[in-house]
Amino acid sequence: MSQHPVRIDGQAVHTDDSMVITAPYDGRTLGEVPACGRDHVDRAVRGARAALTEAPLPQWRRAEILDRAAELLADDDVFEDLARTIALEAAKPITTARAEVSRCLSTFRFSAAACRTMAGEVLPLDASRAGEGRLGFTLRVPVGVVAAITPFNFPVNLVAHKLAPAIAAGCPVVLKPAHQTPLSGLKLAELLLDRCGLPHGWLHTVTGDGPTTGAALVEHDDVAMVTFTGSPEVGWAIRAAAPRKKVSLELGNNSPIIVEPDGDWQSAAAKIAAAGTTHAGQSCISVQRVYVHSSIADAFTDELTRAVDALVLGDPLDDRTQVSALIDTDNRDRVAAWIDDAVGQGASIATGGTIRDDGVLAPTVLTDVTADMAVCSQEVFGPLVGVRRYDHLDDAFAWANDTRYGLHAGIFTADLGATRRAIEVLDFGGVIVNDVPTWRADQMPYGGVRDSGNTREGPAYAIAEMTEVRSAVIA
Repeated sequence: MSQHPVRIDGQAVHTDDSMVITAPYDGRTLGEVPACGRDHVDRAVRGARAALTEAPLPQWRRAEILDRAAELLADDDVFEDLARTIALEAAKPITTARAEVSRCLSTFRFSAAACRTMAGEVLPLDASRAGEGRLGFTLRVPVGVVAAITPFNFPVNLVAHKLAPAIAAGCPVVLKPAHQTPLSGLKLAELLLDRCGLPHGWLHTVTGDGPTTGAALVEHDDVAMVTFTGSPEVGWAIRAAAPRKKVSLELGNNSPIIVEPDGDWQSAAAKIAAAGTTHAGQSCISVQRVYVHSSIADAFTDELTRAVDALVLGDPLDDRTQVSALIDTDNRDRVAAWIDDAVGQGASIATGGTIRDDGVLAPTVLTDVTADMAVCSQEVFGPLVGVRRYDHLDDAFAWANDTRYGLHAGIFTADLGATRRAIEVLDFGGVIVNDVPTWRADQMPYGGVRDSGNTREGPAYAIAEMTEVRSAVIA
């Protein structure tokens, strides 16, 4: 099988060593990509730096490139090819993969809009005696070369959330897609370079592992900013390794949701069944911890269990499939072990917990979970939700906040006072009311606190992260 090349300085680059990409669902070989070394990274970064200094792109042209990307992503052939690639290399059900490509299209559109409206501000210098007779204003200028390191779970849209704002901000990019799912990101990069008019120096791709390729990117002196989505352990290690760079981290979570008896708990059960298992639970904001009032706990759990049991499992290329395989067997076996450990500590399995003949871990509902169990204290990143009952809302708030993470949380309630209290008390980057914390619009500020990261993504917010404020004063 031929090696799918990376693109450095506009050239298709192959290496002697390859990484083999296999389908998580059935193990078939999907392709090979280069195992890039430090010399490839250095060449890519130097090319990006040269583009920034020698051939900057005007704002209108950057916006047109982003608009062109959105137009091409809407093309049926491009759309379906990307969706199928996601489904194969990430085991994401094809209907969910199509939804991801649709979101990617929106990410480019919002980035184009933010690019066109990006501006500085007038400074009221004559508000002070020293400023009298002077005109002052600010500009938003590119931070420099951006290293974009992306995860496996959204291999197109999370690539877009880094590439599109960087282009809008005027920053050349070196992209390292996840080693498990590089093909989707490489195809998106090629679309930008070959069909959207993006000059070759403005986007370079490298593939490889974290300790070699990723580390070379993070440590390179000409990289001004690293934008990373992935695990807290890797993210904070990057932050420590690059103390003088901008480092934007979007990390993990173990999303809690509270279900009050006055809320639409039947709707909550149906939404949680999907939000805890979509893409086999491999989302930073997948529902993981459910706190439900004791007065409705039994009925809610029965409804949730029925909804989970009704999910269709299997081949990600089947339009009927809702849940397929985890990214690899190591992670599947880890999640299964965490389920067994929780049962050993007193939790009960309402449904699931088994590995099917096709290797898919059956979506699981656990009851009577407690904070000391790994399924509550850590990020499961698997098709599992744990249910715990409460009597007092303040206890539910305290349990939800009892975590090292802080990305999204949610509550179902019809009470305005409880809504206001949740928004005030839940210590998370986003609080979603009467929907699951898995809900996200691509234009909103998205990010967390504590071990969930230090940034906000969403095109306008990412562009702000990728630019510096330059003050100009005319005497």
